[in-house]
Formats: sequence, C-alpha cells, structure tokens
Amino acid sequence: MSRKALVVGIDHYAHASPLFGCVNDAHVVNSALERHADGTRNFATRLMTGTGDASPVNRRELRQAAQELFAGDDDIALFYFAGHGYIEQVGGYLICSDSEDGNDGLSLNELVAMANESKAKSRIIVLDSCHSGIAGNAKPNDEHATINIGVTILTASTLKQYAAEKDGSGLFTSLFVDALNGGAANLLGEVTPGAVYAHIDQSLGPWDQRPLFKTNVTTFTSLKRVQPPIALDTLKKLREYFESPGYELPLDPSFEPDSPLPDERNNEIFADLQEMVKVNLVRPVGEAHMYFAAMNSKSCRLTVLGEHYWKLLDADII
Repeated sequence: MSRKALVVGIDHYAHASPLFGCVNDAHVVNSALERHADGTRNFATRLMTGTGDASPVNRRELRQAAQELFAGDDDIALFYFAGHGYIEQVGGYLICSDSEDGNDGLSLNELVAMANESKAKSRIIVLDSCHSGIAGNAKPNDEHATINIGVTILTASTLKQYAAEKDGSGLFTSLFVDALNGGAANLLGEVTPGAVYAHIDQSLGPWDQRPLFKTNVTTFTSLKRVQPPIALDTLKKLREYFESPGYELPLDPSFEPDSPLPDERNNEIFADLQEMVKVNLVRPVGEAHMYFAAMNSKSCRLTVLGEHYWKLLDADII
C-alpha cells in the first residue's frame, strides 16, 4: 500500500507573531504516522518545519509540496498543518513564514481543490490552526462543504474559533496523537478518521474549541494499526461460545478455577469470557461480576457491542 503524509509545523513568521509549539507538534505527528505500533512502516512522511530565518516554510514551497502530495494515485494522501490561520470574505488561508498579509498564505480553497482533484483513493486534510473550520466551505458564511468522494477534513476549530494550546502544544494535536497511538482504536487495533474525530470531540467540553469533521467516503480507511485490546483469536471465539446474538451462555462453579470442582476446559472458556468482559463484549446476567455468575450458576450474554462483532464474524467480515 502506498501511503504518503505531508506534515507541516510553522513557529517562525517574518511578519506575524511567532508560535512556540507547532514545530514540536509536527515532529510528534510525524513520528505517530511513520510506523504502526508493531514497528512496521505506515506512512512515507515528508516533514516541513519553519523554525527560524534559516529554515522557513514559505508559501511557494508549501504549495508545491501540497501539489506533489496530491499528485499521485496513492492509497492515502494526508496533509497535516500546525500554524497560524487567517479568514476573510473570500475564504481561509494557512499563513506561511513569508506571509505579509493573511491572504497571501496558502489558500484553503486551493488546498481542498487539490484534494478534490487528486486520484489518491483517500485524501485527508488535518488542520490545527485558527479558523480552520472553513476548509471545504465555498464562503465563510456558507455552512455547506463541497468535497468529493474520498476526501476527509478534520480541523481543530470552527471557522470562528481560535485553536487552543495547552502545555506548549496544540490541544487538538495532542488529542489527535493520542487517538493515533491507540486512544481511538477499535477492537481490531485499527484507527479510522471517524474514530479520531470521536475521540477528540469526546475529550473537549462544550466550552472548549469544537473540532469539525467533514467527510465524503464510501470505503473503510485505517490511519494506523495499534495493539488491539483483545487478541483476534479470542475475539473470534465469540461466534464459537455464543450460538446466536441473543444466546445466554449458562455458567456453573466448574468455570471458576478457584471453585471446589474446577473443569480445565471450562476454565479456559471462562478466561476468554473474562477478556471479552474487559472490552465490553460480554456481561454477566443477574450478577454484577462474572465470578458470582459462575459460582451461582447464572449465565452471561453478549452486549450490544458484542452482538455487533458477532454479526461481523458471522458474515465473515472479520
């Protein structure tokens, strides 16, 4: 699979106030995208950082790099930016190191147009900058996004909000990296753009900046693989232990290893069930804990999430 990411962080501005955490944010995002949790290669990244007069990120080179990112037919082309943002009547801009006025930065309309026209299967734009929520909108007052199939936009804030910092790092980026590193993973260890947004959204209160998520996709996209919270072999046993989604599996004291008459096979099944309980796939019936469900000869059944994964297994999707 061909996966490319352009990661940009700008602290240095010749004509605007400096920033202090964007370059570091870019390095952290770059590291999170480069490899899966098992060390295998994930994205082929290009890192651009504006750190000072000797190392700026100017509009011309940023525009060219973005064009190169979206020029191919890769499986995923991902653009990440941390830095100043600007908005006016005709749209939004990413301010570059050499920008003298806000509207001489990289136009978000142009950036989204590059993504819309790209032949890459999945095009993802992630923006940690002020007013970034305008990306994909034709005009500031138009709430309707215009993005083609295969394009996803995730922004730190709405078009009227500023992007907050916390402890020298962008609040949005900190949550974005947490999500990539496993906070947003499903039970298979896959991290999707939608799950990343949900993780960020749930981590911010109603008085905080609000992230925006705009997407027009028809296929599953995984940004990263991490260690799944339950082994795949154990997950597949849902279908073995539960004959239907609504089935209640009867238990008895022989399932509990510490009971007077434990059964070795039932102990193995009970260990698997306990792992399923930890990730909210299974719950005891009539008792608060699985131990008491076994000792009191009750039962256990699938949760709603468990029924969902049972159906995926039954359909041979997993």
